[in-house]
Amino acid sequence: MIDTLREFVDRDVIPNVAEFELVDAYPDAMVDQLRAFGLFGATIGEQYGGLGLNASTYARVIEELSRGWMSLAGVINSHLICAQLIERFGTEDQRTTWLPAMASGERRGCFSLSEPDSGSDAAALRCKAAADGDEWIINGTKMWVTNGERAGIVALLARTPDDDISCFLVDKKPGPDGDGGISISRHIDKLGYRGLETVEMSYVDHRLPGDRLLGGPDGLGQGFRWALAALELGRINVAARGVGVAQAAFDAAISYAQQREAFGRPIAQHQAIGFKLAEMATKLHAARLMVTDAARRVDAGERADVEAGMAKLFASETAAELALESMRIHGGNGFTTEYPVERLYRDAPLMIIGEGTSEIQKLVISRALLARAQE
Repeated sequence: MIDTLREFVDRDVIPNVAEFELVDAYPDAMVDQLRAFGLFGATIGEQYGGLGLNASTYARVIEELSRGWMSLAGVINSHLICAQLIERFGTEDQRTTWLPAMASGERRGCFSLSEPDSGSDAAALRCKAAADGDEWIINGTKMWVTNGERAGIVALLARTPDDDISCFLVDKKPGPDGDGGISISRHIDKLGYRGLETVEMSYVDHRLPGDRLLGGPDGLGQGFRWALAALELGRINVAARGVGVAQAAFDAAISYAQQREAFGRPIAQHQAIGFKLAEMATKLHAARLMVTDAARRVDAGERADVEAGMAKLFASETAAELALESMRIHGGNGFTTEYPVERLYRDAPLMIIGEGTSEIQKLVISRALLARAQE
Protein backbone atom coordinates (compact mmCIF):
# COMPACT_ATOMS: atom_id res chain seq x y z
CA MET A 1 0.00 0.00 0.00
CA ILE A 2 2.82 2.37 0.89
CA ASP A 3 4.56 1.58 -2.41
CA THR A 4 1.37 2.41 -4.33
CA LEU A 5 0.99 5.64 -2.40
CA ARG A 6 4.63 6.55 -3.03
CA GLU A 7 4.15 6.05 -6.78
CA PHE A 8 1.05 8.28 -6.69
CA VAL A 9 2.97 10.99 -4.83
CA ASP A 10 5.91 10.88 -7.23
CA ARG A 11 3.75 10.75 -10.37
CA ASP A 12 0.72 12.91 -9.60
CA VAL A 13 1.49 15.10 -6.60
CA ILE A 14 5.06 16.40 -6.67
CA PRO A 15 5.02 17.51 -10.36
CA ASN A 16 1.70 19.35 -9.90
CA VAL A 17 1.85 20.91 -6.43
CA ALA A 18 2.78 24.41 -7.60
CA GLU A 19 -0.28 24.52 -9.86
CA PHE A 20 -2.53 24.46 -6.78
CA GLU A 21 -0.39 25.66 -3.89
CA LEU A 22 0.70 29.03 -5.20
CA VAL A 23 -2.86 30.09 -6.07
CA ASP A 24 -4.34 28.40 -2.97
CA ALA A 25 -6.65 26.17 -5.04
CA TYR A 26 -8.22 23.00 -3.64
CA PRO A 27 -6.77 19.88 -5.34
CA ASP A 28 -10.04 18.04 -6.06
CA ALA A 29 -8.48 15.35 -8.26
CA MET A 30 -5.80 14.51 -5.71
CA VAL A 31 -8.35 14.33 -2.90
CA ASP A 32 -10.57 12.12 -5.05
CA GLN A 33 -7.62 9.76 -5.42
CA LEU A 34 -7.13 9.68 -1.64
CA ARG A 35 -10.77 8.68 -1.40
CA ALA A 36 -10.25 5.96 -4.02
CA PHE A 37 -7.33 4.63 -1.97
CA GLY A 38 -9.69 4.40 1.01
CA LEU A 39 -7.64 6.82 3.08
CA PHE A 40 -10.67 8.66 4.46
CA GLY A 41 -11.28 5.43 6.34
CA ALA A 42 -7.61 4.80 7.15
CA THR A 43 -8.00 4.33 10.92
CA ILE A 44 -11.76 3.62 10.98
CA GLY A 45 -12.62 0.02 11.90
CA GLU A 46 -13.34 -2.49 9.16
CA GLN A 47 -16.80 -3.14 10.63
CA TYR A 48 -17.72 0.41 9.61
CA GLY A 49 -16.15 0.16 6.15
CA GLY A 50 -12.71 1.54 6.99
CA LEU A 51 -9.24 0.12 6.47
CA GLY A 52 -8.58 -0.29 10.18
CA LEU A 53 -4.90 0.65 9.84
CA ASN A 54 -2.78 0.63 12.96
CA ALA A 55 -0.95 3.77 14.06
CA SER A 56 2.38 2.60 12.62
CA THR A 57 1.01 2.17 9.11
CA TYR A 58 -1.04 5.35 9.37
CA ALA A 59 2.12 7.30 10.26
CA ARG A 60 3.82 5.96 7.13
CA VAL A 61 0.82 7.03 5.03
CA ILE A 62 0.99 10.55 6.42
CA GLU A 63 4.75 10.74 5.93
CA GLU A 64 4.40 9.82 2.25
CA LEU A 65 1.60 12.32 1.65
CA SER A 66 3.59 15.07 3.38
CA ARG A 67 6.69 14.26 1.37
CA GLY A 68 4.62 15.20 -1.65
CA TRP A 69 2.46 17.98 -0.22
CA MET A 70 1.68 18.45 3.46
CA SER A 71 -1.78 19.90 2.78
CA LEU A 72 -2.97 16.47 1.63
CA ALA A 73 -2.15 15.06 5.06
CA GLY A 74 -4.23 17.88 6.56
CA VAL A 75 -7.28 16.80 4.59
CA ILE A 76 -7.04 13.38 6.23
CA ASN A 77 -5.99 14.40 9.76
CA SER A 78 -8.90 16.60 10.77
CA HIS A 79 -11.33 14.11 9.25
CA LEU A 80 -9.88 11.16 11.17
CA ILE A 81 -9.71 13.01 14.51
CA CYS A 82 -13.47 13.53 14.14
CA ALA A 83 -13.94 9.87 13.20
CA GLN A 84 -11.81 8.67 16.10
CA LEU A 85 -13.91 10.67 18.56
CA ILE A 86 -17.05 9.00 17.23
CA GLU A 87 -15.58 5.49 17.11
CA ARG A 88 -13.98 5.60 20.57
CA PHE A 89 -16.56 7.59 22.50
CA GLY A 90 -19.80 7.72 20.50
CA THR A 91 -22.88 5.62 21.04
CA GLU A 92 -23.36 2.62 18.76
CA ASP A 93 -26.11 4.52 16.96
CA GLN A 94 -23.72 7.44 16.36
CA ARG A 95 -21.07 5.04 15.05
CA THR A 96 -23.38 3.29 12.61
CA THR A 97 -24.92 6.59 11.51
CA TRP A 98 -21.71 8.48 10.74
CA LEU A 99 -18.72 6.20 10.34
CA PRO A 100 -19.63 4.28 7.15
CA ALA A 101 -20.15 7.52 5.20
CA MET A 102 -16.96 8.96 6.67
CA ALA A 103 -14.96 5.82 5.83
CA SER A 104 -16.01 6.00 2.19
CA GLY A 105 -15.25 9.73 2.00
CA GLU A 106 -18.87 10.50 1.17
CA ARG A 107 -19.03 12.66 4.28
CA ARG A 108 -15.90 14.47 5.43
CA GLY A 109 -15.30 15.45 9.01
CA CYS A 110 -13.54 18.27 10.80
CA PHE A 111 -12.51 18.99 14.37
CA SER A 112 -13.43 22.32 15.96
CA LEU A 113 -11.77 23.22 19.26
CA SER A 114 -9.79 26.47 18.93
CA GLU A 115 -11.38 29.90 19.26
CA PRO A 116 -10.21 33.49 18.67
CA ASP A 117 -9.25 33.84 22.37
CA SER A 118 -8.58 30.16 23.07
CA GLY A 119 -5.60 28.62 21.33
CA SER A 120 -2.96 27.07 23.56
CA ASP A 121 -5.30 27.58 26.52
CA ALA A 122 -7.87 25.26 24.95
CA ALA A 123 -9.82 24.77 28.17
CA ALA A 124 -10.74 28.49 28.17
CA LEU A 125 -13.16 28.19 25.24
CA ARG A 126 -16.30 30.32 25.31
CA CYS A 127 -18.55 28.63 22.76
CA LYS A 128 -21.65 27.62 24.67
CA ALA A 129 -24.26 24.90 24.33
CA ALA A 130 -27.51 25.60 26.22
CA ALA A 131 -30.14 22.90 26.75
CA ASP A 132 -33.61 23.73 25.46
CA GLY A 133 -35.96 20.80 25.97
CA ASP A 134 -34.73 17.98 23.76
CA GLU A 135 -32.40 20.29 21.82
CA TRP A 136 -29.16 22.17 22.27
CA ILE A 137 -28.62 25.79 21.24
CA ILE A 138 -25.07 26.63 20.17
CA ASN A 139 -23.56 30.13 20.27
CA GLY A 140 -19.93 30.98 19.62
CA THR A 141 -17.12 31.40 17.13
CA LYS A 142 -14.50 28.81 16.19
CA MET A 143 -11.13 29.45 14.55
CA TRP A 144 -8.58 27.47 12.55
CA VAL A 145 -11.09 24.89 11.33
CA THR A 146 -9.38 22.74 8.71
CA ASN A 147 -11.83 21.25 6.19
CA GLY A 148 -14.45 23.57 7.68
CA GLU A 149 -16.04 24.48 4.38
CA ARG A 150 -16.09 21.05 2.71
CA ALA A 151 -16.73 18.92 5.79
CA GLY A 152 -20.17 17.40 6.24
CA ILE A 153 -19.83 16.73 9.96
CA VAL A 154 -18.17 18.83 12.66
CA ALA A 155 -16.91 17.52 16.01
CA LEU A 156 -17.61 20.69 17.99
CA LEU A 157 -16.34 21.37 21.51
CA ALA A 158 -18.59 23.67 23.55
CA ARG A 159 -19.15 24.64 27.17
CA THR A 160 -22.30 23.11 28.63
CA PRO A 161 -24.40 24.45 31.57
CA ASP A 162 -22.34 22.55 34.14
CA ASP A 163 -19.38 24.70 32.97
CA ASP A 164 -17.66 21.58 31.69
CA ILE A 165 -16.86 20.96 28.04
CA SER A 166 -18.82 18.54 25.87
CA CYS A 167 -18.48 17.40 22.27
CA PHE A 168 -21.32 17.72 19.76
CA LEU A 169 -21.73 16.27 16.28
CA VAL A 170 -22.96 18.94 13.89
CA ASP A 171 -24.44 17.83 10.57
CA LYS A 172 -23.71 20.60 8.09
CA LYS A 173 -26.04 19.20 5.44
CA PRO A 174 -28.79 21.75 4.72
CA GLY A 175 -32.44 20.74 4.59
CA PRO A 176 -34.70 18.65 6.82
CA ASP A 177 -32.18 15.82 7.21
CA GLY A 178 -29.38 18.05 8.47
CA ASP A 179 -28.78 20.91 10.84
CA GLY A 180 -28.61 23.54 8.12
CA GLY A 181 -25.67 25.38 6.69
CA ILE A 182 -23.28 26.89 9.21
CA SER A 183 -21.95 30.37 8.66
CA ILE A 184 -18.36 30.52 7.46
CA SER A 185 -17.35 33.86 8.96
CA ARG A 186 -14.17 34.16 6.92
CA HIS A 187 -11.46 32.25 5.12
CA ILE A 188 -8.04 32.56 6.72
CA ASP A 189 -5.23 33.29 4.27
CA LYS A 190 -2.03 31.54 5.32
CA LEU A 191 1.72 31.71 4.76
CA GLY A 192 1.83 28.00 3.93
CA TYR A 193 -0.44 24.97 4.23
CA ARG A 194 -2.25 26.31 1.20
CA GLY A 195 -4.72 24.62 -1.14
CA LEU A 196 -6.67 23.49 1.93
CA GLU A 197 -9.28 25.72 3.49
CA THR A 198 -8.86 26.99 7.03
CA VAL A 199 -11.89 28.94 8.19
CA GLU A 200 -13.61 30.72 11.03
CA MET A 201 -17.08 29.33 11.78
CA SER A 202 -19.88 31.11 13.62
CA TYR A 203 -22.86 29.67 15.46
CA VAL A 204 -25.73 31.98 16.31
CA ASP A 205 -28.65 30.28 18.11
CA HIS A 206 -27.82 27.15 16.15
CA ARG A 207 -30.09 24.26 17.17
CA LEU A 208 -29.01 20.65 17.43
CA PRO A 209 -31.12 17.58 18.26
CA GLY A 210 -30.40 16.10 21.67
CA ASP A 211 -28.85 12.97 20.17
CA ARG A 212 -25.95 15.02 18.75
CA LEU A 213 -24.18 15.01 22.13
CA LEU A 214 -21.23 12.67 21.62
CA GLY A 215 -21.61 9.59 23.79
CA GLY A 216 -25.22 10.35 24.63
CA PRO A 217 -26.16 11.60 28.12
CA ASP A 218 -23.05 9.94 29.60
CA GLY A 219 -20.91 12.17 27.36
CA LEU A 220 -21.95 15.37 29.12
CA GLY A 221 -18.81 17.11 30.39
CA GLN A 222 -16.44 14.55 28.84
CA GLY A 223 -15.57 16.49 25.69
CA PHE A 224 -12.25 18.00 26.68
CA ARG A 225 -10.84 14.75 28.06
CA TRP A 226 -11.97 12.87 24.96
CA ALA A 227 -10.52 15.53 22.66
CA LEU A 228 -7.11 15.24 24.34
CA ALA A 229 -7.22 11.47 23.86
CA ALA A 230 -8.05 11.87 20.17
CA LEU A 231 -5.27 14.42 19.73
CA GLU A 232 -2.71 11.79 20.72
CA LEU A 233 -3.17 10.32 17.24
CA GLY A 234 -3.20 13.89 15.90
CA ARG A 235 0.25 14.50 17.38
CA ILE A 236 1.57 11.36 15.72
CA ASN A 237 0.05 12.66 12.48
CA VAL A 238 1.83 16.01 12.82
CA ALA A 239 5.09 14.30 13.78
CA ALA A 240 4.81 12.09 10.68
CA ARG A 241 4.11 15.20 8.61
CA GLY A 242 7.32 16.67 10.00
CA VAL A 243 9.25 13.60 8.87
CA GLY A 244 7.67 13.82 5.42
CA VAL A 245 8.53 17.50 4.97
CA ALA A 246 12.03 16.92 6.35
CA GLN A 247 12.50 14.04 3.90
CA ALA A 248 11.42 16.25 1.00
CA ALA A 249 13.81 18.99 2.12
CA PHE A 250 16.69 16.50 2.39
CA ASP A 251 15.90 14.91 -0.98
CA ALA A 252 15.90 18.32 -2.62
CA ALA A 253 19.16 19.30 -0.92
CA ILE A 254 21.17 16.18 -1.74
CA SER A 255 19.93 16.18 -5.34
CA TYR A 256 20.78 19.84 -5.88
CA ALA A 257 24.15 19.51 -4.12
CA GLN A 258 25.24 16.87 -6.64
CA GLN A 259 24.18 18.99 -9.63
CA ARG A 260 25.30 22.47 -8.62
CA GLU A 261 28.99 23.16 -9.15
CA ALA A 262 31.18 25.74 -7.47
CA PHE A 263 34.95 26.12 -7.63
CA GLY A 264 35.14 23.40 -10.26
CA ARG A 265 33.25 20.58 -8.53
CA PRO A 266 29.76 19.70 -7.22
CA ILE A 267 29.04 21.51 -3.98
CA ALA A 268 28.27 18.15 -2.29
CA GLN A 269 32.03 17.52 -2.40
CA HIS A 270 32.74 20.63 -0.36
CA GLN A 271 33.09 19.83 3.32
CA ALA A 272 30.77 22.66 4.41
CA ILE A 273 27.90 21.19 2.39
CA GLY A 274 28.82 17.59 3.19
CA PHE A 275 28.57 18.33 6.91
CA LYS A 276 25.15 19.90 6.41
CA LEU A 277 23.90 16.83 4.56
CA ALA A 278 25.26 14.52 7.27
CA GLU A 279 23.55 16.48 10.04
CA MET A 280 20.29 16.70 8.09
CA ALA A 281 20.21 12.94 7.45
CA THR A 282 20.99 12.15 11.11
CA LYS A 283 18.20 14.35 12.48
CA LEU A 284 15.77 13.03 9.87
CA HIS A 285 16.53 9.45 10.87
CA ALA A 286 16.12 10.27 14.57
CA ALA A 287 12.77 11.97 13.94
CA ARG A 288 11.48 8.98 11.97
CA LEU A 289 12.50 6.57 14.74
CA MET A 290 10.72 8.69 17.36
CA VAL A 291 7.51 8.65 15.31
CA THR A 292 7.83 4.89 14.83
CA ASP A 293 8.32 4.37 18.56
CA ALA A 294 5.29 6.47 19.52
CA ALA A 295 3.08 4.76 16.94
CA ARG A 296 4.17 1.28 18.05
CA ARG A 297 3.33 2.13 21.66
CA VAL A 298 -0.16 3.14 20.58
CA ASP A 299 -0.51 -0.10 18.62
CA ALA A 300 0.55 -2.08 21.70
CA GLY A 301 -2.07 -0.35 23.82
CA GLU A 302 0.59 1.35 25.91
CA ARG A 303 0.53 4.87 27.26
CA ALA A 304 2.12 7.11 24.62
CA ASP A 305 1.28 10.69 25.60
CA VAL A 306 4.89 11.59 26.41
CA GLU A 307 6.34 9.76 23.43
CA ALA A 308 3.81 11.24 20.99
CA GLY A 309 4.53 14.70 22.38
CA MET A 310 8.29 14.18 22.10
CA ALA A 311 7.95 12.91 18.54
CA LYS A 312 5.79 15.88 17.58
CA LEU A 313 8.20 18.33 19.22
CA PHE A 314 11.35 16.89 17.66
CA ALA A 315 9.98 16.11 14.21
CA SER A 316 8.33 19.50 13.76
CA GLU A 317 11.46 21.39 14.80
CA THR A 318 13.54 19.10 12.57
CA ALA A 319 11.29 19.83 9.58
CA ALA A 320 11.73 23.58 10.04
CA GLU A 321 15.49 23.25 10.48
CA LEU A 322 15.94 21.02 7.44
CA ALA A 323 13.77 23.24 5.26
CA LEU A 324 16.00 26.20 6.11
CA GLU A 325 19.20 24.19 5.60
CA SER A 326 17.95 22.95 2.25
CA MET A 327 17.23 26.54 1.22
CA ARG A 328 20.75 27.55 2.23
CA ILE A 329 22.21 24.71 0.15
CA HIS A 330 20.13 25.87 -2.82
CA GLY A 331 21.35 29.44 -2.37
CA GLY A 332 19.43 32.01 -4.41
CA ASN A 333 17.55 29.29 -6.27
CA GLY A 334 15.98 28.14 -3.02
CA PHE A 335 14.37 31.54 -2.64
CA THR A 336 12.48 31.21 -5.91
CA THR A 337 9.22 29.43 -6.68
CA GLU A 338 11.02 27.41 -9.35
CA TYR A 339 12.21 24.99 -6.68
CA PRO A 340 10.09 23.25 -4.00
CA VAL A 341 12.25 24.41 -1.10
CA GLU A 342 10.46 27.73 -0.59
CA ARG A 343 7.14 25.86 -0.17
CA LEU A 344 8.67 23.48 2.38
CA TYR A 345 10.08 26.50 4.20
CA ARG A 346 6.59 28.04 4.37
CA ASP A 347 4.82 24.81 5.34
CA ALA A 348 7.16 23.72 8.13
CA PRO A 349 6.30 26.37 10.77
CA LEU A 350 2.69 25.19 10.95
CA MET A 351 3.82 21.95 12.60
CA ILE A 352 5.66 23.92 15.30
CA ILE A 353 2.39 25.72 16.07
CA GLY A 354 -0.41 23.26 15.25
CA GLU A 355 -1.66 20.45 17.55
CA GLY A 356 0.06 22.23 20.46
CA THR A 357 3.00 24.61 20.07
CA SER A 358 6.52 23.42 20.83
CA GLU A 359 6.40 25.40 24.06
CA ILE A 360 3.15 23.69 25.10
CA GLN A 361 4.65 20.32 24.17
CA LYS A 362 7.61 20.96 26.46
CA LEU A 363 5.27 21.91 29.28
CA VAL A 364 3.11 18.81 28.79
CA ILE A 365 6.14 16.53 28.47
CA SER A 366 7.82 17.88 31.60
CA ARG A 367 4.65 17.55 33.67
CA ALA A 368 4.08 14.00 32.46
CA LEU A 369 7.71 13.06 33.19
CA LEU A 370 7.37 14.37 36.75
CA ALA A 371 4.09 12.48 37.20
CA ARG A 372 5.72 9.26 36.00
CA ALA A 373 8.67 9.79 38.34
CA GLN A 374 6.34 10.26 41.27
CA GLU A 375 4.42 7.11 40.36
